[in-house]
Amino acid sequence: MCRAAQTACALIRSGIESDTEMNVLITGGLGFIGSRLAEKFIAEGHDVTVIDSLDPHAGGNEHNVASIAKDITLIRADITDLSACREAVKGKDWIFHCAAQTSHLGSMQDPVGNVRVNCLGTINMLEAVRHEAADAHFISVGTSTQTGPMRISPIDELHPEFPTDVYSANKAAAENYTLLYAHAYGLRTTSVRLANVFGPNAHIKSAAFGFINFFVGLALQGKPITVFGDGTQLRNASYVDDCVDALLSVAGKEATFGEAFFATADEHWSVAEIATAIAECMGGELRLIPWPPERKAIDVGNIVISNQKLKTVTGWAPKTNFKEGLVLTRDFYRSRLPWYL
Repeated sequence: MCRAAQTACALIRSGIESDTEMNVLITGGLGFIGSRLAEKFIAEGHDVTVIDSLDPHAGGNEHNVASIAKDITLIRADITDLSACREAVKGKDWIFHCAAQTSHLGSMQDPVGNVRVNCLGTINMLEAVRHEAADAHFISVGTSTQTGPMRISPIDELHPEFPTDVYSANKAAAENYTLLYAHAYGLRTTSVRLANVFGPNAHIKSAAFGFINFFVGLALQGKPITVFGDGTQLRNASYVDDCVDALLSVAGKEATFGEAFFATADEHWSVAEIATAIAECMGGELRLIPWPPERKAIDVGNIVISNQKLKTVTGWAPKTNFKEGLVLTRDFYRSRLPWYL
């Protein structure tokens, strides 16, 4: 096992506390999940480089790293630039690929732009790792929506994939590239699929950055929380710090190389229940409205996901239940609201 992998396993066993400094790269590191990862690594004394283009369609926000700005190396670049990717990965032990365009509806309106970031950007990162950092562990953030409608309950990593929107299809392709590079080139790559992540550091001004985060934004402004149809479709709601811990749990673990994992909460809630809980915690009120045709066309219905594979392989488990996460989220945004709207 290489030095990075040996050290990584030691870090995981000790909750990433170690005297050995890891050299970490986070793509999309000014964004929601990437910035929470950066904060975690800086707190533990590791060397962190962030690459982010601040694409307005992607959710990067410099306020997310204000408290650690002096401690990170920031590369302002686009992952569609292969030369920038190759330079960024040099000397890295772990690479967390969080950069993406995440809007489902936006991907239908600009499919080519979505392909450019989510597919070409991922290929560029993988090629950069292959040529410049072949011993690094490349961990890519996937999405639960790449499976499409639930055909077998619960959904697990063997569930068939029939995505209903371009973003989800592109993330499925990006995961396939990630795993292909493990099997074809022997790279250390892993995909971790997340679902409806909410919490601090998210943009809360648009549904493009997750419907739960958008509901939070509406509630904190005292606006109605609009739910399409009757809101009975089930969803997983995952607190961001649990997702960060899930990403850390796979890092450096040989058993995760070439594998995909769901990292989701144990609980499932209806969309109406999610909206009601947010209103009770933060303000606003639930309002049911008819489905817009363009939204109905890409809805996947009920989704129930198993996180058992990740638990078995790494020992990870979510720690924050949905209502606890809402309180933490509310308290974070109350003094920072203008930065995220």
